[in-house]
Amino acid sequence: MKTLNLSLRAVALAAFIIIAMLAALARPVQAHHSFAAEFDADLPGELTGVVTQVRFSNPHVRYRVDVTMPDGSVEDWELQSSSVTSLRSQNWTADTVKVGDTIKVSGQLGRGGSKKLFVRGMTLADGTGFGTASTQPARTVDRNAINADEYTDYSYGSKNTTYPMDITGAWRQGYKFRVTVDDLEPKPTPFTAEGRRIFENTDKYDDPALRCISLGLPRIFGNPYNMSIYDAGDHYLFLYVEHNSPRRVWMDGRTPPADTAPTSNGYSVGHWENANTLVIETTHLLPGWLDGSGLPMSGEGTKTVERIVFADNKLSADRTMVITDPYYTQPLTRVRGWARDNVVDVSEQASCDPASYYTDLLETGQIEEYLNP
Repeated sequence: MKTLNLSLRAVALAAFIIIAMLAALARPVQAHHSFAAEFDADLPGELTGVVTQVRFSNPHVRYRVDVTMPDGSVEDWELQSSSVTSLRSQNWTADTVKVGDTIKVSGQLGRGGSKKLFVRGMTLADGTGFGTASTQPARTVDRNAINADEYTDYSYGSKNTTYPMDITGAWRQGYKFRVTVDDLEPKPTPFTAEGRRIFENTDKYDDPALRCISLGLPRIFGNPYNMSIYDAGDHYLFLYVEHNSPRRVWMDGRTPPADTAPTSNGYSVGHWENANTLVIETTHLLPGWLDGSGLPMSGEGTKTVERIVFADNKLSADRTMVITDPYYTQPLTRVRGWARDNVVDVSEQASCDPASYYTDLLETGQIEEYLNP
């Protein structure tokens, strides 16, 4: 029988998690993410505090803040907000609020006198507001007025017949595949001093993929899973089986708006260079890894340029991605291929479950380190 080397604290944490899961199963009507279960919609509150912890992840973004009371004592409060997806639509990112920042928040207080608040509005020290504290006017649209001015910039998905070729349909990314680990050229990796420092301090458990976070670009460029392309007129829609991940490649000459928030697949603009070459430039990426070995990616300073050269028979393509990033002294290159396949499986990928990730952390005694960064 295999013996697990667990610390007493890890055992206690494991027991707590199991008990919590059993308790949740015993109360199926009360969803564990329910707002009403934790917060009182009729009990407004506001507070000002110093941020001590940031967890920018779904299903709810969470912060911890130290609040100084009138008598000089300090209380530890938990703040919850909407999902990452919702907040990003307001240009509210993982870097918007940092540990050490002083913030003012308003919202609904926790039930039973708990030191919790669900954030509806937030004001940073520089006066920037989010949610109900934002000074930007809300955009209203009459959903029944199909000819309203608000709809004049919407695309209805007609194909663009001026493109030199039709690339819609399924594509097999396993063509000319190689493992996306240590596959970038040149060698040795041309680190900057900061890039090398980050890489040497990276642990395998830092891999976003282990927590079921979408790999995004540039890693998704190199994976072997199938994908489909749809021509929507002013853009191509790439739909990757990996993490059921959509990506839009704008083809109408637009540039990223000034308030574009970073995402896992970034903001992509493309053009046909000639009759068989599609060029795509992507910016506004989230920080992450360039490959499975942990080569760091800054996100904010990362840019990728893809050149997709289609064969004369239009049944395959050679793809090259060039990555520029401030963690490296020169661009890095990744090479792959595409091939059409009439029976390719582009069905939805099964949901990712991070249970094994947290089990490994429990067994290695690192659970607290990763739950309390």
